[in-house]
Amino acid sequence: MGLLDSLFGNGGRRFIKRKDSDPGEAGRALEELRGSLYNELRISEGAKRQQQRFCGPVMAMTFNFMVAVGIILGNKLVMGRVGFNFPIFLTFIHYCCAWILLAIFKALSLLPASPPAKTTPFSSLFSLGVVMAFASGLANASLKHNSVGFYQMAKIAVTPTIVIAEFCLFKKTVSFHKVVALAVVSVGVAVATVTDLEFNFFGACIALAWIVPSAVNKILWSTLQQQTNWTALALMWRTTPVTIFFLVALMPWLDPPGVLSFKWDIHNTSAILISALLGFLLQWSGALALGATSATSHVVLGQFKTCVILLGGYFLFGSDPGWTSIGGAVTSLGGMTVYTSLSIKESREKASDQLPKHNVPPLNSTEDDDNSRSSPPDHTPAID
Repeated sequence: MGLLDSLFGNGGRRFIKRKDSDPGEAGRALEELRGSLYNELRISEGAKRQQQRFCGPVMAMTFNFMVAVGIILGNKLVMGRVGFNFPIFLTFIHYCCAWILLAIFKALSLLPASPPAKTTPFSSLFSLGVVMAFASGLANASLKHNSVGFYQMAKIAVTPTIVIAEFCLFKKTVSFHKVVALAVVSVGVAVATVTDLEFNFFGACIALAWIVPSAVNKILWSTLQQQTNWTALALMWRTTPVTIFFLVALMPWLDPPGVLSFKWDIHNTSAILISALLGFLLQWSGALALGATSATSHVVLGQFKTCVILLGGYFLFGSDPGWTSIGGAVTSLGGMTVYTSLSIKESREKASDQLPKHNVPPLNSTEDDDNSRSSPPDHTPAID
């Protein structure tokens, strides 16, 4: 019963109660149950409750971590063996495939409902679509023109940018202990990747230009989902067309010519489409993680991915990044552990503060009557 109550609510209870009734009543109960489930998914509040129920912080961050590792291998295949060296156009293909999949979900009535238009200004959705185009496109361009180590060094700068931006925009502060943990994480990642800092002037400019859009992108995704009734898929559906438009505008500036002369055979096209599918899953999982946690936690998850890949290559595949890089990765993982424990502690304290405080129930009337009959009335004034 507990499982049915959590999934179906009162509708499930009514259906169980009527299971021994006549077929007409059972059919009506089943119809009511189906109607209640449909209404739950077709309103933005119900869709958000379903997302929070089935995709909590641990599930969302695990999903995002697994997809992020997969897309690293996919993009390495596309840009390495396939030789598709057009990062903005690759990002454009990712978002076009994502929009087509979302359109299929909408046609099949699987896309969650969006909140009313008056609850979210169009400027917020438009801004999110714009910064998402710059964040995704510049990230792939930075990976092309810089080494992975320099890309990670630029990503470290996203953490303080998020903290400063959230303080300026929302007056959100971070405790001293979490600041120390974030500093340990950043230093550890810097030490782990300091041996791979190949870059050029153009690549460095792209990396610096990517920092602010990346931070704002994460803040907007987290804020719109946590403060309103937006779900990840509904928000993707509304912002993806804007992102596609601005990616088209970025292509002539950052992509080299010759995309039309690329060899679009079955092998190359299949690899690009697999990368696009992983890109959709990465965007979806990232949006779920940002809605369930925070922008800062999502950046820490990205640093965790870097350290795990470095240590996994050392222990599983015999790579030798050097003891300096290994020590930096271990130090960063220790800082992430402390940051995670502090975040869990703060979330539990907030949850306990939001619980209603119950007063001690009064004595039963029967007990009062017994006491009044067994003892004489006391006219002594009560003392508070």
